[in-house]
Amino acid sequence: MFEFAWPWVFFLAPLPFLARWLLPKDKPLSSALKVPFYADVSRRSGGEQRNYFSLLLLTLIWLLLIIAAARPRWYGEPITQTSSARDLLVAVDISGSMETPDMMIGGRPAMRINAVKQVVGSFVERRQGDRLGLVLFGTRAYLQAPLTYDRETVGTLLREAQIGFAGQGTAIGDAIGLSVKRLTQRPADQRVLILLTDGANTAGEVSPLKAAELAQQAGITVYTIGVGAEEMVQPGLLGSRYGSRRINPSRDLDSKTLQAIADETGGRYFRAHNPKELADIYAELDELEPVEQEAESYRPLKSLFIWPLSVALLLAGTWALFPLATNMRQQQNGSNQRMTNGGQAR
Repeated sequence: MFEFAWPWVFFLAPLPFLARWLLPKDKPLSSALKVPFYADVSRRSGGEQRNYFSLLLLTLIWLLLIIAAARPRWYGEPITQTSSARDLLVAVDISGSMETPDMMIGGRPAMRINAVKQVVGSFVERRQGDRLGLVLFGTRAYLQAPLTYDRETVGTLLREAQIGFAGQGTAIGDAIGLSVKRLTQRPADQRVLILLTDGANTAGEVSPLKAAELAQQAGITVYTIGVGAEEMVQPGLLGSRYGSRRINPSRDLDSKTLQAIADETGGRYFRAHNPKELADIYAELDELEPVEQEAESYRPLKSLFIWPLSVALLLAGTWALFPLATNMRQQQNGSNQRMTNGGQAR
């Protein structure tokens, strides 16, 4: 369908002609010298013809500019797009304890944060059609990526997250509270938060259970994941095996609170001791029933103003160069005439 976005601009079309008609004309100055044969010379040189041509060209340029200013555009056929998707906020702990090297990746010890980036990054890539958001929290909670269909950007922001960016503490309650604030702007049956941490709430202004209560009131389902091995060999002096001891690197993990948060909001609590279990958890989260969203219809829009504008600029260039070309041609003809007259005189 073709239409003009600003059709009222066409009321300006007669403006130059009204100005020419209404404004007072300049009085011609009296000539100091009269040339009786001037009119005849003017007719022979095509002066009147050039004036009509120039007037016609300027009129066409003005009308083309009016058409361009009216913003012509073309609407394509309606396209209906129905998506079966969810809105998911992923909250990831980047506190100091996430540096603990109790994960095994490729047979080598790795920090928890690296395992999380690998598994959660794959999860983000698989969520085609979902709107994803990313919350990072330590001592404070930050919305790193608002809900978006741009999974690539969310994955990049997750990979670029560094330990200490948000402080060394763990503000689980603030992370949930920030997520509640963002998700309440979405339909009630699509509010899901996946929160991953390796510790207990040690910072923030809102307690985890109070935040869970707010999430429950807002109809937000919270899935919690506790990550970290339960046994790790701590090397002895200078990295030697002698004096080494086995410790529980997850002794600070508050599984009880994470379970209570999930129970309060109708979600589930998962425990991941290694990258494989973490991957299995996110595979299970992949199977959450999607909520059917309303079908969205849109019509592709193509703006066409560039065409009349381009033609107007081309004609304006022609109008500006036409007198110059005419003068050059007349000078050339005069020079040839003088050469001819000179040859005849000899």
